[in-house]
Amino acid sequence: MADVENSDVERALIERAARVLPAGGFGNFDPSIVVREGRGGRVWDESGNEYVDFLLGSGPMLVGHGHPEVIEAVEEQLQRGVTFFTSNAAGIELAEAICDAVPCAEQLRYVSTGSEADMYAMRLARAHTGRDKILKFEGGYHGMSGEALMSLAPQRLENFPQAVPDSAGIPETVRDSVIVAPFNDAGFARQLIEEFADQIAGIIVEPLQRLIPPAPGFLETLREEATKHGIVLIFDEVVTGFRLAYGGGQELYGVTPDICTLGKVIGGGFPMAAIAGRAAFMAHFDKAKVGADGFTFQVGTLSGNPVAAVAGLKTLEILRRPGSYERMRETGRTIMTALHENLTRVGVPHRIVGDPVLFDVVFTERPVNDYRDVLAGDVAALRSFNAVLRDHGILKSDGKFYISLAHDADDVAHTVRAIAAAADQLGEKT
Repeated sequence: MADVENSDVERALIERAARVLPAGGFGNFDPSIVVREGRGGRVWDESGNEYVDFLLGSGPMLVGHGHPEVIEAVEEQLQRGVTFFTSNAAGIELAEAICDAVPCAEQLRYVSTGSEADMYAMRLARAHTGRDKILKFEGGYHGMSGEALMSLAPQRLENFPQAVPDSAGIPETVRDSVIVAPFNDAGFARQLIEEFADQIAGIIVEPLQRLIPPAPGFLETLREEATKHGIVLIFDEVVTGFRLAYGGGQELYGVTPDICTLGKVIGGGFPMAAIAGRAAFMAHFDKAKVGADGFTFQVGTLSGNPVAAVAGLKTLEILRRPGSYERMRETGRTIMTALHENLTRVGVPHRIVGDPVLFDVVFTERPVNDYRDVLAGDVAALRSFNAVLRDHGILKSDGKFYISLAHDADDVAHTVRAIAAAADQLGEKT
């Protein structure tokens, strides 16, 4: 893989995008790259540049791009139809597989995006408790709803539990319905829950917040306090579901929520997400069981569509095969070690944060336990480091490496070389 260069074709596409797309892109990622295709653990842009792909479509391609078994399942379904707005056998079978795998899941309801799933999970909590407030943790990402876009990435740090909106267009009343706590501070969370217990409908948390693992006892405290006060505990597992373990973060950490949200992996690269939980909570989607006052209305044109369902079913089948998670963790550990050894070699202060299947480097000397620790990191150093990785054929987001089952020995070797080069350049600047 040579250094990245843009062709006339890609430059022309970027110019066309600037005319018809706000900010020149889809709002997801750097619009200066236009990806043409992906196979296995790699992608190619419209200029023909090849990258080892740690972006993975922001996570869903856990078994890699174009896995032949997933493609075969999708092609078979395409011959039978794309979507029907009715129940379909593949969607029912996928729901059974998810409920078999995920500790909290007795029933589920499909949606198309993680944002929808999180929005409905919070709505379920309100329907079940009759309360209004949602407790979330600063820096936690729960989609694009008004509640979710409170204190996601605030640059102006307010005193807790004050929520800070991260977007224009959110009514002040939404801000008043959200209270915010620091991640990993069990004592603060307990105190806050005690203070607002009769107002809190739900606690929503990523069991691994972006990249930050839970401190010992933190998730257990949330479970204990939620049970004590009749609050609905929601694990946002859109990212961690079927990634940290087959049963997700709740399996890995041994704490079971009342409701969880799932996405990315369960659709095998196609639009699919879900709210899953105990039957008593999911009953609010069934008007015959809860009546008009408790009914939570939900429909979606593509919810449970059969193409995503068959892709998800095949993806989960592949993940169940012996050694799948061990291989991904071995790949991740090798790359984490390369990051640490090379940055130590050039004398750059850093912390490797996350889990072997989902991690990144934060350029800081202090331990990283919450959002404010990440915010205190050297953003310029991270930006420079990522730019060199891109120049050396590594595609990743600004803040994480997603590991895939498809990343092979050549991908890892190339990545280790790129990390060494990026560390060298960063070391020269410090």
